[in-house]
Amino acid sequence: MNKNKNPWSWIPSLYFAEGLPYVVIMTVSVIMYKRMDISNGDIALYTSWLYLPWVIKPLWSPIVDLFKTKRIWIVFMQIIIGAGMGGVALTIPMSNFFQYTLLFFWLMAFSSATHDIAADGFYMLALDESKQAFFVGIRSTFYRVAMIAGQGLLIMLAGYWEVTKSITFAWTFTFIVIAVMFVIFALYHWLVLPKPNSDHSVTEIRETNAAKEFFASFSKFFIKKKIGWILGFLLFFRFAEAQLVKMAAPFMLDARNLGGLGLSTSEVGFIYGTVGIISLVLGGLLGGFAASVKGLKYWIWWMLVAINIPNSVYVYLSLVQPESFWIINACVAVEQFGYGFGFTAYVLYMIHIAEGEFKTSHYAIATGFMALGMMIPGMFSGMIEEVLGYQTFFIYIMLATIPSFLVAKFIPLDPNFGMKKKTSTV
Repeated sequence: MNKNKNPWSWIPSLYFAEGLPYVVIMTVSVIMYKRMDISNGDIALYTSWLYLPWVIKPLWSPIVDLFKTKRIWIVFMQIIIGAGMGGVALTIPMSNFFQYTLLFFWLMAFSSATHDIAADGFYMLALDESKQAFFVGIRSTFYRVAMIAGQGLLIMLAGYWEVTKSITFAWTFTFIVIAVMFVIFALYHWLVLPKPNSDHSVTEIRETNAAKEFFASFSKFFIKKKIGWILGFLLFFRFAEAQLVKMAAPFMLDARNLGGLGLSTSEVGFIYGTVGIISLVLGGLLGGFAASVKGLKYWIWWMLVAINIPNSVYVYLSLVQPESFWIINACVAVEQFGYGFGFTAYVLYMIHIAEGEFKTSHYAIATGFMALGMMIPGMFSGMIEEVLGYQTFFIYIMLATIPSFLVAKFIPLDPNFGMKKKTSTV
């Protein structure tokens, strides 16, 4: 009876629910562990491992097609994510909280990656092509809103309770709030998600052929022309960022005598969740517009510069340790704007190499390598920082940008790719 539900009733909430667990797992967890006195080395190592479900996501994506409906997968994964958030809340007060909370973050990471598969597939089944094109900006916007809520509002909420109650209470309460949100999401989406006729299980339809096509899609990806350079680009484009992102928040939170900036949890939430996200979105919008005018090949070097060179603001911040909150905000705004503009090249190149018969699976493989490129360097960034100290670490980050420039020189790239096609006025 609800096959023709208005997309406005479910797309914003669905993509908010897709973005929130990712930012909680990757960003909020880092800040929580830092405030609970876990070392930088352990934070970076163990939270980087949480990228693994997104790395291997292409391996189990066919399961979402083969069993049940994507609608059921969405609702069930939201329940599991909510349970995982509740598990984190319950185990924070325990003496071995680090091990137990990591276990629940792992549960959420696998559930969130599976939710991504189901939600993106459902989006294509529930909407025709014209509506898919119309709502693509809406889904991206609400995914970004989830980033603001996670990196901003939730961190500021925790910061408030840290001051008025205690650190343990603050983070327990914060995760209870998120758990309740996901119970509500699951109930809401069970009621409002449409039931398109095309959303059905295919377990009864040529399972062997599906398996054959699955393995064919993998083999054809790895025989692409210059695949070595393509994989190098996917793995090294974010090599410096993968390490920087794990240490940025700890640097902001650490005391000044330890080389940090001595900010409060709420101040870090404001910087990354409002100023940082706004700058990121503006940079991304400009990057998309620029690429549509002159194509990716023209802009790729400028975008490499944009995503890498602004990392130097952390060299400045670590050397000077400015006390002005607005100077710190301005530095992060510059870095995040550059990242938003530069990351456009990465997304477009993944789309470029996915062109062909197995577009969906090849894009999923590319995102897996993207996650791998974030996971491995991030794992060791905390250990490197502990050896070098923040000042030398951020100088090292600038040197770590070099591999991305080297591999970009050799990748195959269509000169016209990304350029908006001109339509005839006749």
